[in-house]
Amino acid sequence: MKISIVGVTGLVGSVILKVLEERGFTDWELLPVASERSVGKEIIFNGKKLKVISVTDAIAAKPDIAIFSAGGSTSLRYAPLFADKGTYVIDNSSAWRMYDHIPLIVPEINGSTLRPEDKIIANPNCSTIQMVLALAPLHETFKIKRIVVSTYQSVSGTGVKAVSQLMSERGGEKAEMAYPHPIDLNVLPHGGDFEESGYTTEETKLINETHKILNDNKIRITSTVVRVPVTGGHSESVNVEFHNEYDLGKVKQLLKETPGITIVDNPMRNEYPMPLYAKGKDDVFVGRIRRDESTSHALNMWIVADNLRKGAATNAVQIAQLLSQNFLKQSK
Repeated sequence: MKISIVGVTGLVGSVILKVLEERGFTDWELLPVASERSVGKEIIFNGKKLKVISVTDAIAAKPDIAIFSAGGSTSLRYAPLFADKGTYVIDNSSAWRMYDHIPLIVPEINGSTLRPEDKIIANPNCSTIQMVLALAPLHETFKIKRIVVSTYQSVSGTGVKAVSQLMSERGGEKAEMAYPHPIDLNVLPHGGDFEESGYTTEETKLINETHKILNDNKIRITSTVVRVPVTGGHSESVNVEFHNEYDLGKVKQLLKETPGITIVDNPMRNEYPMPLYAKGKDDVFVGRIRRDESTSHALNMWIVADNLRKGAATNAVQIAQLLSQNFLKQSK
């Protein structure tokens, strides 16, 4: 079987290659795709050198699965062309997420809802994935009324240019600016583009995608996105108000039983989730779990994950695994 990575030379694309190797896709034929200026360059997959091809050539090859990590405009243009050839498209951009007919998938939560006819599948925003993975079992049991989330997001979520800006500034060098201000020794309350409401596009994604994945538009959500001088890993301070009373022990039990969640919550021993700890790992780490004593039925959590792994590449490859197991082997 064939799998194509569109945007293979980018930050997320390189991690997708690594995750594919780790998760047993090494016997698949890989079709690496990037922009026209990258065609002919070589990438390494499973110890072998492969040449980057054009998106047109990849479409003609009719891969079984295509994972897109090349931006929204590329996805809007080419994803339907792959789908018309019978390819399952997993898209990392925000282009398709809010269409009613496009599934927005976190496999541990709603992977079972995928149907054979779902040819374009959206991968949620990195910050959304880690938050909803922790919230889904709690919502099912206690019913979430309101969420207040503040994120502390790595510059890697913006891309290579942002990482270069941070490291150049840290080295005292002049940098090409990915942000309107310095990021080293600074924090920017600015992720995405500002909208008329005063929220940013990244903040709106958190709200809308959470509603869709948890299948509940009645949850009231407010968000603030902050960029921090960290090269890998997003952190979130999440305050959740439930309709029903909850037991703290039950909350921890539910989280412990959720696939993909690891609890790191022993603050008296200085044990809590941190980006340095999460980097390179697939799990979502949850700690600082405590009752919000200012109001009834409310809970505080600190949620951390590697935004390039579970927040992007790993979640996409997990979707590919579901497709392979449930649909592709049957059709072959």
